[in-house]
Amino acid sequence: MAIKEILPGKLGFGAAPLGNMFRAIPEDEALATVEAAWNDGIRYFDNAPFYGAGLAELRMGEALAGRPRGEYVISTKVGRVILDEVEDASARDQGEKGDVFRHGRPNRIVNDYSADATLRSIEDSLKRLKTDRIDIAFVHDVAQDFYGDEWLAMFESARNGAFKALDRLRDEGVIKAWGLGVNRVEPIELLLELEGPRPDGFLLAGRYTLLDHGRALQRVMPKVVERGLGIVVGGPYSSGALVGGPNFEYAPASPAILDKVARIKAIADRHGISMKAAGLQFALANPAVAAVIPGASRPDRIAEDRAALEETVPAAFWQELRAAGLVHPEAPLPGQ
Repeated sequence: MAIKEILPGKLGFGAAPLGNMFRAIPEDEALATVEAAWNDGIRYFDNAPFYGAGLAELRMGEALAGRPRGEYVISTKVGRVILDEVEDASARDQGEKGDVFRHGRPNRIVNDYSADATLRSIEDSLKRLKTDRIDIAFVHDVAQDFYGDEWLAMFESARNGAFKALDRLRDEGVIKAWGLGVNRVEPIELLLELEGPRPDGFLLAGRYTLLDHGRALQRVMPKVVERGLGIVVGGPYSSGALVGGPNFEYAPASPAILDKVARIKAIADRHGISMKAAGLQFALANPAVAAVIPGASRPDRIAEDRAALEETVPAAFWQELRAAGLVHPEAPLPGQ
């Protein structure tokens, strides 16, 4: 089933921060954030074992315990198996992500995209999430940003293992849909060209934002629309850079990125709109995008995201962005 037919709304909840991304988040604060999302009406929650070595899933499982299971959608990811063994969380090789989950659990993480590991990963996620089913399973990070020159070999392992296993689980009705959860467009391009297992959509983080969208716009979005699938946009604020944070792509933002943010913000300020509204509404204007899932680690962030989604943004703002060369000339804009 195409992902766009499964998701219950345009705004979802990205759980990466619940895994103690960048900082150690108090347990009560993490649970209160999920509670705020639920009270706001959000019914799509995305997670992954990788987020704090299972910590984000454990917290979400606790926060959603007792909620009617038929009222919400959960996606999680496969490709990483969390072991009972302990390791130094700050010394993990997390590719371009660096050690953003150094405050997570110390459990050892094993990268494994085989069919057996895929089934085990789902079983473990079900336990941590305290649920009887996963709606959407994404194959996590089979891309260059994590594996460097070895990414094609990892992709091939997933093609022969995880893809086939998830395709079968979808056809058997165990899950509703599967796809890739990545920070790069190349794996999506490759999978869309392959014969064999048929993905239902994708989670693409950081590659369709106001700050970086050209390649996804030209190489991925048209094919997704053509096939009637759907893209979940993760990281719509570009690791926080778009809304004044210091990081872009999990690392300190470059002068070029900071300059672009400043130019966009100057235009937004003239029109009296928030940068969050600009970021979320830009992403959702593309017909390929089924939902956006900004991450949140504080309850008040949920209300900010909802307000941004509903904020009125004048057409003149988008026109000025286009005229300044701050959005791709072919990018769909709200109201067009």
